[in-house]
Amino acid sequence: MSDADLQPRPYVRATGSLSRRMILIAAVWILVLLAGGGFALDRVLTSAVTRNFDDQLEYLLNSMIVSAEIDSNGAVMFNRELADQRFLEPGSGLYWQVTGKGFEPFPSRSLWDRLLKVDPHYRGTAIHIYDSKQFSDEKLRIVERNLKLPGSSTIWRFQVAEDRGSLDAQIDALRRTLVRSFALLGLGLLVMAALQTWYGLLPLKKLRLEIARLRSGHSTRIEGEMPEEIAPMVEELNALVAHNDRQAEEARRHAGNLAHALKTPLTVIMNAASAQSGPLSETVVREARTMRRQVDHHLARARAVGRRGSAHSRAEVWPSIEAVERAVSRLYPQVRIDASGPHDLVAHIERQDLEEIVGNLVENAAKYGGGSVFVTVQAEAGFVEILVEDDGPGIAEADRQRLFERGVRLDTGKPGTGLGLAIVRDVAEIYEGTASLEESEDLGGLLVRLRLPAAG
Repeated sequence: MSDADLQPRPYVRATGSLSRRMILIAAVWILVLLAGGGFALDRVLTSAVTRNFDDQLEYLLNSMIVSAEIDSNGAVMFNRELADQRFLEPGSGLYWQVTGKGFEPFPSRSLWDRLLKVDPHYRGTAIHIYDSKQFSDEKLRIVERNLKLPGSSTIWRFQVAEDRGSLDAQIDALRRTLVRSFALLGLGLLVMAALQTWYGLLPLKKLRLEIARLRSGHSTRIEGEMPEEIAPMVEELNALVAHNDRQAEEARRHAGNLAHALKTPLTVIMNAASAQSGPLSETVVREARTMRRQVDHHLARARAVGRRGSAHSRAEVWPSIEAVERAVSRLYPQVRIDASGPHDLVAHIERQDLEEIVGNLVENAAKYGGGSVFVTVQAEAGFVEILVEDDGPGIAEADRQRLFERGVRLDTGKPGTGLGLAIVRDVAEIYEGTASLEESEDLGGLLVRLRLPAAG
């Protein structure tokens, strides 16, 4: 089976690829799910990391409050140093400050010459957490709380602030990990969807190859096991093929019966008219011969069409060439007929049709040639070519195409119906082949090139 047999027909209009559609749908759905899931997971993890960061600040704030006392001047003092060493290092990124109305702010040594701003709008006693950009080189995360210490009527604001650079770094690292993980997951899911699509649609490719085998004549029905979703369609296709074969055979049988039914009375009319003389007899004979030519022509077409319905039509070319050579040699013993070419070529045509059209060509070459006929068989790009050459006077290029018309004869001095080449062309075209007339370079006469599809 050639590659051309597997190609889709040019008149089939494609509306896109099922594989691409399925992969595109899977890709869009995977993207939506991963984007939604990634966003939700990012929110959860970012919130968890931020909450952990805030919990540490709250712990330090509570440690400050527990250690705070009122001195003899009414100001806040700590009965012990806070544990974190960064409070003692200027610009360390971790700060605290205590502020009370009527008292100077009490900052940590790490603030050095800076002070934390106090939000006048915050008046509650619950813990207040917010971000601040009051330092140009640091973005702070501040935890604060208002409360009264024992022995003091002043409302003190305790504040702990930390540069949130470490928090942002953790969040960025987390997001990079999420993006990479989800990208790898998405790629893996797309590959899985592509493999699933390829494997899922593989039976359709197998079905296509089986149909191509059916069309090329390698099988008479679609065979092989199919998935349960495709099996009913295969059964219907096989039923359709069987139905078409029955219809084609029935049409061929009816056409043949009609042709044979007409040929018998035509023969009687011609015989009766031939026994008489005069214009009426000549007219009857002439018209009866015309009717017989038409019957022969349509009978040949009906046989070819009927056989073409059976997709397994195959004929070995060389035995048919030899059979035609023997038959024509008996009719024209004075003509030398030679043949050459490979003996293993097989054409996609019924043997009876092949012998009929090749017989027409060889008989014409023997009848109108100069005594030599040469037949060449060769393979050419998925076709079997049969070249029939003679050493006759040849045919002018302007007249070659006319010979394919029914009833046209250039040499009326010899008996014939004028249907031989017309039948050859019609039968060849029925089997998707061609017939053309050329000039023979070797013998100098006419060359007929018959091309028929090769059956592997």
